[in-house]
Amino acid sequence: MPRIPRIGYAAAILCCAVLSASASRGDEPAPHETPTRGQQAQIARRYGMFLHFGINTFHDQEWTDGTLPPKSYAPTAIHADQWVGAAKDAGMTFVLLVCKHHDGFCLWDSKYTDYDVADSSNPTDVVAAVSTACRKQGVQFGIYYSLWDRNRNSEVKDPAKDDAYNQYMLHQLQELMTQYGPVCELWLDGGWTKPNNRWNIPAIYTLVKKHQPDCQVGVNWSIGLPGNPDAHAVKPGQQKEGYPIRYFPSDFRLGDPYLPAAADPKIFTHDGRRYYMPFESTVCLNDRWFNNTTDHGLKSVDQLEKLYRDATAQDNILVLNVPPGRDGRLRDADVARIKELALRLGLKKLIAE
Repeated sequence: MPRIPRIGYAAAILCCAVLSASASRGDEPAPHETPTRGQQAQIARRYGMFLHFGINTFHDQEWTDGTLPPKSYAPTAIHADQWVGAAKDAGMTFVLLVCKHHDGFCLWDSKYTDYDVADSSNPTDVVAAVSTACRKQGVQFGIYYSLWDRNRNSEVKDPAKDDAYNQYMLHQLQELMTQYGPVCELWLDGGWTKPNNRWNIPAIYTLVKKHQPDCQVGVNWSIGLPGNPDAHAVKPGQQKEGYPIRYFPSDFRLGDPYLPAAADPKIFTHDGRRYYMPFESTVCLNDRWFNNTTDHGLKSVDQLEKLYRDATAQDNILVLNVPPGRDGRLRDADVARIKELALRLGLKKLIAE
């Protein structure tokens, strides 16, 4: 089947103008000091699987600069059912797929870039494959999307191009929020590359809630300092009740790969109003985020049990990263370890269900 031509960049800007204008109104959450219905559902999810997979997988690198050739992304297959099945068997309730990392390479055929799977050695729409596997197996589906796109780094860095770049992001997020069924969570990353007010988080938040009202939105390094709301990086252990929300509006806090403090504060502020925000921890099962042929590390069950208990205490959430390899499969040793952890934690009932 011939490929549908992509929309030109100038046309994309024009057709997004209405979207951007409406989103700018900002559907802010009302101030609240107890969990909202959406936050309660997120807290109940408790434990999920992070799936870092993309062009980096084929270069043994964690971050790449957006210049690697798309054809170098070359999985022999995409075994999405194995990924989701392993998560379910391990007692996890959702998976969080890296749909676009900092390099800008998209795991779906986006109309707004040529740097995606459609121009690669394997055009499988990975977002569709994983979201379909989730629905089939009764596991919820979440999306990671990097605000920072190094394939368009000159646009990201130039303040004069902020409007055009933000519209580009809105278009891609609309694709992700409208083409793949229910999305429980949007995990945004890379915001530290420029001041927080240049990302137009209110427009993103409004777009997400329009299409996915129950989707919880979080931005990595979520909290600033009194007198400096854009301070970076304020680790979870440094956060105190009433500290300013760095990216407003958002529903939960992130600061990877750190765990919450022993006495984790939950109430943070924006314009003098107070908001409840749980913390989501993201931790690697191995030594790296992306599968690496030199990475043979694997955390012990004792280590993982402690991580789980520390991360999910106090109404918080853990996402454990288990990265697929170049063959499009999770490693057997990884799958065995997370299942062993589930048995240790008493998640056997969830596995049986």
